[in-house]
Amino acid sequence: MQTKLLTDSPADIAEAGRLLRQGEVVGIPTETVYGLAANALDGRAVTEIFQAKGRPADNPLIVHIASLEELPALVEEVPEKAKRLASLWWPGPLTMIMKKAPCIPPEVTAGLSTVAVRFPVHPVARAIIRAAGVPLAAPSANRSGSPSPTTAAHVMADMQGRIAAVLDGGECDVGLESTVVDMTKEIPVLLRPGGITLEMLRQAVGEVEVNPAVTAMLKEGEVAASPGMKYRHYAPKAHVTLLRGGPVAYAAYVNAHAGPGVAAMCFDGEETSLTVPFLTYGPRGNGAEQGHRLFDVLRAWDRRPEVTRVYAACPDPVGVGLAVYNRMLRAAEFEVIDLEE
Repeated sequence: MQTKLLTDSPADIAEAGRLLRQGEVVGIPTETVYGLAANALDGRAVTEIFQAKGRPADNPLIVHIASLEELPALVEEVPEKAKRLASLWWPGPLTMIMKKAPCIPPEVTAGLSTVAVRFPVHPVARAIIRAAGVPLAAPSANRSGSPSPTTAAHVMADMQGRIAAVLDGGECDVGLESTVVDMTKEIPVLLRPGGITLEMLRQAVGEVEVNPAVTAMLKEGEVAASPGMKYRHYAPKAHVTLLRGGPVAYAAYVNAHAGPGVAAMCFDGEETSLTVPFLTYGPRGNGAEQGHRLFDVLRAWDRRPEVTRVYAACPDPVGVGLAVYNRMLRAAEFEVIDLEE
């Protein structure tokens, strides 16, 4: 199969919609990351997503809509707190989990009784959903376990020959997957942090719990209720280790472990003390900028096969930094070293 590269022209958006109606899989832009989209109401088409990604079938997908009017048909009910969050951040980088309606096939939800729904703000994403005429199931458009794609070139590198088309809508603004909140409980539960932060959610609806898997491994046998909760995710081929500590301690540790294949992933301006190859991924304390650049930097290591071990400076898990920390933990397979200051 030759994967078509489409533009964001009206004709190409219409072509993407046609392919999706025919049950094909298409890479599409959103404000968070690029998604691998298929008709969310067609279980066979959704199965093609899992095959293209090499994604385990027990990992649920997110359903994307282009208007609030589409939501009631997809869920049993919309809780009042979900309505409050929707009024603030839909369209936007927020996914809410609710009890699913019968029209949602089990392939989308990994057999769960709930469905994750998002209303993206990206105008091209919404135009494609409207052109398809159906809600679209769409995980990130990368091979399973590797860093998420934030450009069409990233998607083509992973998916050439595996899907029908990729539509180039430019670089993603946010760069991290959406915040996922379980709204089926009396107290909402944060399952995956993102650009809509825990602090913002609590300000909007009061108490919000944090699932332990945000900062720790899923327990043995525990079911993933949301995308992004699996053990290893977002990882380059090089082995990543997180180093928690200040810039002086970080540089001292990295330099003490310098050698063939060793590199550093540090904050802007903190590379001057290093004696190993490096890439920077934003200023210390600026979670939004770190998130915007994170996946591009993680992917960059795969273009440097001589690098086999990356010592990454650990972000501060506050605000958007919690989302960056969550992704970095999984890229490092939860290997974190606390440094002496």
